[in-house]
Amino acid sequence: MKTAIYVRVSTEEQVKEGYSIRAQIEKLKNFITIKDWDFYKVYADEGISGKNTTDRPAINQLINDIKTGKVNNVLVYKIDRLTRNTKDLIELTEIFKEYDCSFNSVMESIDTTTASGRMFLKIIGIFAEFERENIIERITLAFEKKAKEGYTLSKNIQSYGYDRAIGEKIQRINLEEAEIVKEIFTMYVDGNMSQNAIAQNLNHRGIKSKLGTSWGNTSIKKVLTNSTYIGKVRYSVDDKTRYFEADGKHEPILSEELFYEAQNKIGKIQKKGLTKRPKEDHYFSGTIYCGLCDSRLKTHGSYTIDKTGAKHIKGSYQCPKVAKGLCNNPTFSHAKAETAFLEHMNNIPDITVADDVNLEEKSKQDNINAMLQEEYENAISKLEKKEKDIMSLYINERINFSQYEQMVKIVSSEKHSYIEQLNNFQPEPSEDIIITREEIITNFRENWTFLTKKEKLQFLQTYIEKITAVSEKEKGYQVKVLKIEFYKN
Repeated sequence: MKTAIYVRVSTEEQVKEGYSIRAQIEKLKNFITIKDWDFYKVYADEGISGKNTTDRPAINQLINDIKTGKVNNVLVYKIDRLTRNTKDLIELTEIFKEYDCSFNSVMESIDTTTASGRMFLKIIGIFAEFERENIIERITLAFEKKAKEGYTLSKNIQSYGYDRAIGEKIQRINLEEAEIVKEIFTMYVDGNMSQNAIAQNLNHRGIKSKLGTSWGNTSIKKVLTNSTYIGKVRYSVDDKTRYFEADGKHEPILSEELFYEAQNKIGKIQKKGLTKRPKEDHYFSGTIYCGLCDSRLKTHGSYTIDKTGAKHIKGSYQCPKVAKGLCNNPTFSHAKAETAFLEHMNNIPDITVADDVNLEEKSKQDNINAMLQEEYENAISKLEKKEKDIMSLYINERINFSQYEQMVKIVSSEKHSYIEQLNNFQPEPSEDIIITREEIITNFRENWTFLTKKEKLQFLQTYIEKITAVSEKEKGYQVKVLKIEFYKN
């Protein structure tokens, strides 16, 4: 092995303890002879402290020679000759490992060509991993603290509608972009425009996103779901287990009422999972279901032109399982669906008392939840102990690194599964304004005939979760609504 000798002694050590470079070199050369290694070169830092490696030219030259393959074995008299700084020792041993360079210390009998020497490097590696994880935890805690204090963590790109100059802690409103943000929410909530239609509107007007690119469904949705606009700071947006919001120090752009109205609408549309986005001419789309097989009905539209040249659209609804021979609910027109819907809504009896809450059942569920939480916490604690046991097996060379890695991966995956389940236990939401079923029905009866098609669509998306209907063949294909389910606030 091409062996390099590294020696170091400070001026103070030479005076007080009688250390000398020459004495170290002589002993180390003798050691190389005994080991039958190939001597390459002496790297000496004389009169220099061992508190760091930055200011030592010889050790930096040694590192370069290791990286270029000139040296594949390093010999020192004592480890403190190499460095007295734990962080530097960790970094140096990682360099040795990366470039397949052995390391030996005479006084501590460390030789990485032996099992005990390799154990030393393993322990150093574990400490290195521990230090890296500590650094990550400290940085994470610092970021969390900053977010909780109301400061945005965005470094490169701010949310559309805000700017933050270098050195500023609080983002400020970009007035031009803020107006576009308000437009987007207004188009979505009041104009009932789809995210795609909003994107097309902005692109047609030549308005660019924060990155200077065109708008799309994704970028519009990011704006619509960004609580920054009501004065919040978001942390860890891409990790649901760590995500939280805090009151920000920046000025809001939107009212909370408009923002949460948009969130409510987004949630309901996603829950319906529309086969096709509802259009004004068949506004039951996504809401109406087959009364025989409970499939979501598909929409169809045929166009006719009358003598005056006016276009008329005839919408209809069809069960997707009919074509497969799995259902025999006949296709029915949009007009018949609306007639049946009106009849059913008008025949619903007035109800003024809300459904009773079964407090006993709620109490039972709370007890079950508490037991589950305790069970998950105990499981996590046991798995953390198991992780420590696996590390102990690795340190004592009872398992190799590959086995260690595989075992840790399995335990870690199981632990994170329990953590996710534990995070699913959310506190009960605070009381909010609740629109009762009775109020919805009353509002419907008083206003439905006066609503435009767009307003009818908006009403259905806001209040009606599911309409179950069937076309009755024996009654001349008359449509009957079997059940209407309202959204639960």
